[in-house]
Amino acid sequence: MAPETQGAPPVRQLTVLYDADCPLCVHIRHWLLEQHLLVPLRLVPAGSDEARRLYPGLDHAATLREITVVGDSGQLWTGTDAFIVCLWALAEHRPKAEWLATPAGRPFARGAMYTASAWRQAVRTGPGGPSAADTAGEEAEDAQEAACGDHCPPPR
Repeated sequence: MAPETQGAPPVRQLTVLYDADCPLCVHIRHWLLEQHLLVPLRLVPAGSDEARRLYPGLDHAATLREITVVGDSGQLWTGTDAFIVCLWALAEHRPKAEWLATPAGRPFARGAMYTASAWRQAVRTGPGGPSAADTAGEEAEDAQEAACGDHCPPPR
């Protein structure tokens, strides 16, 4: 999962597409900007005109549903992988990111993403915020996605 893999171009910059209508996402954006970076981060509101101009081929509706990170050579990470890549870009958190990318650490990363996703759906303020019907369906989908591969049951 680490961005630097054999044969792949090195990552020199990452663009994080974040939900500007989500208080948690905006808070994390500010936190990221305060960190000592090993890889420069560009933070762009997901679904914005800038995001559409920079990445016309992306599914921009999907970038509003889950964190998306784009590398400067076209690499694409979403969800748990995007979360780990963001930590990998930070000096203080790179060792943690490398552990989270392992089979032993990945369930913890998924758990963090599941928790953030559930909280995010509850507090999202912009258009497309949750309705009761949407929330019930999304919670069921999120629970399925949060399971650890095929060997862990979804959370209840």
